[in-house]
Amino acid sequence: MTSHTLRRRTALLGALALATGAATAWAGAYEDFFSAVERDDADTVNNLLRRGFDPNIRDPKGQVGLTLAIQAESLKVFAALIANRRLKVETRNQQDESPLMMAALKGNVDAVKALMARDADVNKEGWAPLHYAASGIKQEHVRIIGMLLENHAYIDATSPNGTTPLMMAAQYGSNDAVQLLLNEGADPTLKNQLGLTAVDFAMRVSRTEAAEKIATAMRRRQPNAGKW
Repeated sequence: MTSHTLRRRTALLGALALATGAATAWAGAYEDFFSAVERDDADTVNNLLRRGFDPNIRDPKGQVGLTLAIQAESLKVFAALIANRRLKVETRNQQDESPLMMAALKGNVDAVKALMARDADVNKEGWAPLHYAASGIKQEHVRIIGMLLENHAYIDATSPNGTTPLMMAAQYGSNDAVQLLLNEGADPTLKNQLGLTAVDFAMRVSRTEAAEKIATAMRRRQPNAGKW
């Protein structure tokens, strides 16, 4: 073996060793990152981000750290991630849920504000953030509905099966959410793919007050609709 060949082999082995070491180090960082998200350990997350760790990396179930932080109410980690310029706020999980949808579902007003400030999509196709906000029962969910509408969320957004935010509010949300959507112009006459209106959604869980609100709005639009 010539000295030139030996030097090339030595250099190659050295490069492979460095690559293996780096891969091992980042493998440990991967575990540290998701553990820190769960513990709301912003110091560890910030340290990893300063070292070049990808804030958009997914866990084995396809979830990104930002969504997990919202789910776990790890508010310090959320703040660390949302401040990172490399963060992609529209990275979705395997169920096509965005971080904004998760923040809307949790009733996290501050997270919704922060995500919209980073241009999170309020009108993503399919299930939208407004559907998720409308399904909550807290006053924070009502506030988020208003915030989304102020940011041009489509009030009659339809899911893949034709469900609207008003239908979600009718069955799962609060009466205040139903009233706000109606006040803002939600169409109570729309039907999903099964032919169900928002009134039907309310009545299948015996929510008569919500049903009455929606039926009144329907009669205003269709005076000859009769009683539900």
